[in-house]
Amino acid sequence: MSHDLPPQPLTATAGLALRGALRPPGDKSISHRAMILGLLSIGETRVEGLLEGDDVLRTAAAAEALGATVERLGEGRWRIVGVGLGGLADPADVLDFGNAGTGSRLMMGVVGGQPVTATFDGDASLRKRPMRRILDPLVRMGAEVVGEQEGGRVPLTLRGPREAIPITYETPVASAQIKSAVLLAGLNAPGTTTVIEAAATRDHTERMLRLFGAHVEVTAHGPEGHGRTIALTGQPTLRGTDVVVPADPSSAAFPLVAALIVPGSEVVIEGVMMNPLRTGLITTLIEMGADIERLRERDEGGETVADLRVRASRLKGVDVPPERAPAMIDEYPILAVAAAFAEGTTRMNGLHELRVKESDRLAAVADGLKANGIAHVVEGDDLVVHGDGTAPRGGGTVATHLDHRIAMAFLVLGLATHEPVTVDDGAMIATSFPSFLPTMQALGGRIAP
Repeated sequence: MSHDLPPQPLTATAGLALRGALRPPGDKSISHRAMILGLLSIGETRVEGLLEGDDVLRTAAAAEALGATVERLGEGRWRIVGVGLGGLADPADVLDFGNAGTGSRLMMGVVGGQPVTATFDGDASLRKRPMRRILDPLVRMGAEVVGEQEGGRVPLTLRGPREAIPITYETPVASAQIKSAVLLAGLNAPGTTTVIEAAATRDHTERMLRLFGAHVEVTAHGPEGHGRTIALTGQPTLRGTDVVVPADPSSAAFPLVAALIVPGSEVVIEGVMMNPLRTGLITTLIEMGADIERLRERDEGGETVADLRVRASRLKGVDVPPERAPAMIDEYPILAVAAAFAEGTTRMNGLHELRVKESDRLAAVADGLKANGIAHVVEGDDLVVHGDGTAPRGGGTVATHLDHRIAMAFLVLGLATHEPVTVDDGAMIATSFPSFLPTMQALGGRIAP
């Protein structure tokens, strides 16, 4: 979503109960990885249920620029013919990732391990986001960074080696993007590339590498086995395969919380990924008293999925432990909205990673709560929200800072507050949930320009 487009304000107003069923868009994390591993494989990869948001389409365009054949066959159905490891071509133009932090960082891992040179750029939001945490291990693996901005920000040019150097890397923060970039670079390294995590992060890269033919060993370590050591055997032959993308739990979070806070609501959300490294929000909401029922658990594309029946619930405040953050890092804005309706205090601990997302999400959430009369305090990297079990006043205008999750979270808030809530720009919602507006309207939600 280009930052040059005029803002598109949206306003949410309380109305009737939400009713119906929906299937959220395909998981963004898996959609990015399907495109990338399709590029690096020999033969054809076919993807069903791909998220066709702007972020993933930027990754698709980058894969094509690096030499893959990328073809859309129908809604959510894509075909990628890869070039294999070592077969990438220098792109003819800049790889413009728009707002796609995941796509840009993972593709840096690809370029940083291959004999190819590419220039990365993005929109105003992406240009503010730190890339040094990705570049540092890639330089150790033999990549060269040219023309980076202060703090390793884009635009920058990355020149990969003929063969990557295998390393053992302990991630400085819990980040699936850092882990994934190192593993993707390690595909073109002889020997074993190892990543050590103090706290386990989402494991889609490991799962999908195996699906495409790589050998990946994962062992637990540390207190209560929360840490992970991931060892990748380099220079495998990756082969194209079929990928079914389950529904994105991060996108499902918005209609899910809406159904909890709008009185009388009952909504079924279909095909949601239940990977335990992605379900921290559901765990937390159930602790808060949410009525969430799992139905028809099954396997799709190597992941467990389920339908979720969600009914409006009386919520209570809880203490959310910091070690849960990796399993719900994208869901804290919408959790803060749920906490505003809960009785008592909800403390969300250890949210430092929110400061380096599409926006400083911790500050953006706090500002949005303040604008709508919701009692809260930021204590270091903790967010504390005080609720009294009733609907907040609302009535505020929220600055989204080009952040799709801030926009969607506060539109959900406005579906149940006394006064309407406006977000200053909803255009970037298309990066992850292009059908958000018609989906919420079909359930009965009153959201309009």
